[in-house]
Amino acid sequence: MTTTLWVILAIIAVVVLWVIGAYNVLVRLKNRVKEAWSDIEVQLKRRYDLIPNLVETVKGYAKHESAAFENVTKARAAAISGSANPHEQAAKENMLSGALKSIFAVAEAYPELKANTNFLELQRELSDTENKIQASRRFFNSNVLAINNAVEMFPTNIIAGAFGFKKEEFFDLDETPAQREPVKVSF
Repeated sequence: MTTTLWVILAIIAVVVLWVIGAYNVLVRLKNRVKEAWSDIEVQLKRRYDLIPNLVETVKGYAKHESAAFENVTKARAAAISGSANPHEQAAKENMLSGALKSIFAVAEAYPELKANTNFLELQRELSDTENKIQASRRFFNSNVLAINNAVEMFPTNIIAGAFGFKKEEFFDLDETPAQREPVKVSF
């Protein structure tokens, strides 16, 4: 009788320890997703801070190209407004990338602008920031994949369902080919 009781208590202890371990794994994965999203936001903020300087530099050379500047300003404002939803934020970022392409197209028509050291430095900084945003997106999406796998796969899906863990959304690009192209910086 006491042996059976010890076996039952051991089984209960193992199950309780497994539940605690599975819960802690899910919490760790959820926190990694939050950290990764924060990394994306930091890089996007850096990008948003660079854009007004770039626009002002180009404006000095291309005063009659106001539509391109307005589009960048509107797209930047929309992107800064943010979104709790990674898919919506990605769509806003895609619009901003498209608007930035038009600024660089305008710059192509002004050789003296392309030789301006401020403009060249801003282009370099923006290119570096775009690379960091891509790295942050990859980091975020790999963490989203990890938590989504844990939420969907047996047996952790039982714990995830019991404690309200949900799948996260990937930070992805729309399916249009034009939006999949990176911002081109040419000299």
